Amino acid sequence: MELIQSFSVDHTFIVPGIFKSREDHLGDHTVTTYDIRLKRPNKEPAIDVAAMHSLEHIIATFLRNEPDWKDDVVYWGPMGCLTGFYLILKGSRPPRELYQLILKAFKSVEDATEVPGAAPVNCGNYLMHNLEMAKWYAREFVAYLEANGGNAHIFEYPKTERLKVKNGRSFFDS
Repeated sequence: MELIQSFSVDHTFIVPGIFKSREDHLGDHTVTTYDIRLKRPNKEPAIDVAAMHSLEHIIATFLRNEPDWKDDVVYWGPMGCLTGFYLILKGSRPPRELYQLILKAFKSVEDATEVPGAAPVNCGNYLMHNLEMAKWYAREFVAYLEANGGNAHIFEYPKTERLKVKNGRSFFDS
């Protein structure tokens, strides 16, 4: 079975940032998946599950209400490893073009007085939210983005040379 694209990125070198994960062409349409990484995989603790859930609700609501972007948002959701989120947008843009949007989205968490859709009729696990921890993670990521916005390394996956095995195939360590 072929290793999927997101598992072929060397996670030992990923830093927090905004990365293009993949681009898919579906007939006349293009959709792009972006990796919005808040934590260094396998080096920092994963994001608290309840805080991650709250961030998902707050930022998904923000993105789908942002006038210049809402029509292009296909999906916003957490990574299974709880180190970041996936944002899927119609079209294709360089990650740097998402910087202001992502910064604004995470800044909006600070103003939240409640988690949107955190009720039994709206959410499959409405009791699993932590607004205060979500705000803490959002502030941490905002500070990181503001400190590193001029650094190319937060917009491009690290480039590493893959080991080659005897038959010329690439070695993947996941």
